[in-house]
Amino acid sequence: MDGTAGKPSTLVICCGAIANEIVTIVRENGWDHMKVECLPAKFHNTPDALPEGVRAKIREGRSRGEEVLVLYSDCGTGGGMARVLAEEGVENIGGSHCYEVFAGSYEFKQMMEEEPGSFFVTDFLARHFEKLVFNGLGLNRFPKLRDTYFGHYRKMVYLKQRDNPETLKRAQAAADSIGLDLEVRHTGYGGFQSFLETQ
Repeated sequence: MDGTAGKPSTLVICCGAIANEIVTIVRENGWDHMKVECLPAKFHNTPDALPEGVRAKIREGRSRGEEVLVLYSDCGTGGGMARVLAEEGVENIGGSHCYEVFAGSYEFKQMMEEEPGSFFVTDFLARHFEKLVFNGLGLNRFPKLRDTYFGHYRKMVYLKQRDNPETLKRAQAAADSIGLDLEVRHTGYGGFQSFLETQ
């Protein structure tokens, strides 16, 4: 659908955890016909509610006459996201989670085969690890729980979208805080970029 009077004609729905990256992709490519709206990253704490939250966003966009793109993978919904997207007639970006989309399905599978005990972070999670994960799990109050939560992991893999020394520093601090070695892999915007380029 073409935009009218300069208004965006395509609604891009995504998770708050990748909103900054998606907005950057849209802006850097000059895709003025796209606007980005996100659901809060905390929806991942209640994955059963996530598909219906996305459905509501889809219907809001369509009520305004917009085309709709959804950049959610399964995200722990046990197939619920794919079901809602199929019912709403929206193409599925695929993948189990954003880590797989950033890295690419083949590359992610290879990483998991090399070391199943990998804990993944993105730019967003590296920047907010202390608040969302370390403090969120209560490790700031109960440090002895660290091995309970992370004892079966062998390394932290930082899937890096952009070169930023401060974010890299935070990723290293995150790995240190839970006693893991840090491995850095540059993915750029991965499958999110390529998916939007085809729309």
